[in-house]
Amino acid sequence: MSQPTDPFHPAKFYGLDHLRAFAITFVLLFHYRMFGHPQWIEAVGKFGWTGVDLFFVLSGFLISTELFKELSKTRTIALKNFFIKRSFRILPAYLLVVGIYFLIPAYHEREALPPLWRFLTFTQNFGLDLGKTGTFSHAWSLCVEEQFYLLLPLALLVIFRTRISKNGIYILGGLVVLGFIIRLLIWQRLVSPYADSDDFVIHWYKHIYYPIYNRLDGLLTGIAIAALFHFKPLLAARIAKYGNLLLPAGLLILASAYILCMDTHSFYATIFGFPLIALGYGLVVTCAICPGSVMHRYSSLITAKLAGLSYGIYLTHKGIIHLVQKYAGGVGVPANSNQMLLLCLLFVLLGALLLQYTIEKPFLKLRNYILKQGGFNKNTSAQTQQRF
Repeated sequence: MSQPTDPFHPAKFYGLDHLRAFAITFVLLFHYRMFGHPQWIEAVGKFGWTGVDLFFVLSGFLISTELFKELSKTRTIALKNFFIKRSFRILPAYLLVVGIYFLIPAYHEREALPPLWRFLTFTQNFGLDLGKTGTFSHAWSLCVEEQFYLLLPLALLVIFRTRISKNGIYILGGLVVLGFIIRLLIWQRLVSPYADSDDFVIHWYKHIYYPIYNRLDGLLTGIAIAALFHFKPLLAARIAKYGNLLLPAGLLILASAYILCMDTHSFYATIFGFPLIALGYGLVVTCAICPGSVMHRYSSLITAKLAGLSYGIYLTHKGIIHLVQKYAGGVGVPANSNQMLLLCLLFVLLGALLLQYTIEKPFLKLRNYILKQGGFNKNTSAQTQQRF
């Protein structure tokens, strides 16, 4: 396999395909626990909620990498082009699924939906009460990412134009520390008073788990990795020599996070769990982009396909699993069987494929046509174009 001209910015990050495929599988297994499931899913999927944190690290890295490139070349960000790319990548499939949820009650995996305006404004993650409006609750992470994509280019423009970019490491560090403080204050004032209440877990999710200001650790970790490889290439090259060692180091930290978060809603898991998970996944992502690492060198058709379907899987998997279990259960397939699991996974993949070829790809072609007509020079990598 020939090496790219720039080893830190190849045409394709194969390692990130592996990680995205792992992240969506992990999330799917975690959510499958809310339905009838084989007993082994309980143990394997328990830590699967962290797959979202891996997605956050990946998003932070990919988006900030492209913005750093543009800022370095032009000293500005073409905001119109950035938001066109984001809108055509995210909105068509998302709005279709939102429409399905609101028009077809049978698709609901739980009792009720939040108001439509919450989905249309990407604010569902604020004040989300699982006990009352738990249907399509997993869209909260998409809300976090969309809020991040709105704020990041604006923040970078301010940082670069005010010439405080040299203090970027202190800004990132300050935001991480601020995250500790915010979670601590929210825990003390809005969560711990309900420690002996039946609603404690609902308050924990509502005030700790869903809001963006508590979930910046993974996104900031991704930005830090992108900044390292873009602005400190010599240091990145020295780190890359030990790329394969980053994987076991990251897995060791994630194992520590798993132990810490055995009780996910505890004080220590709440305050320290998110940054520890972000650090662990950050090391794994860094391994994946280091030239010479095992994850970087080898491609896989399976993980590449799963990575490409990950958005569609994420949007549709709960509703599809709910319908498959309802109708397959009606013809005698046990809900807690491996046969039901395989049937659900098959239909989830088929649903994602249908969404990809009828909605995602046509709108990406339309997006590229609009950008071309506008004179935009597409200089993004294939990997980031897929994500955009």
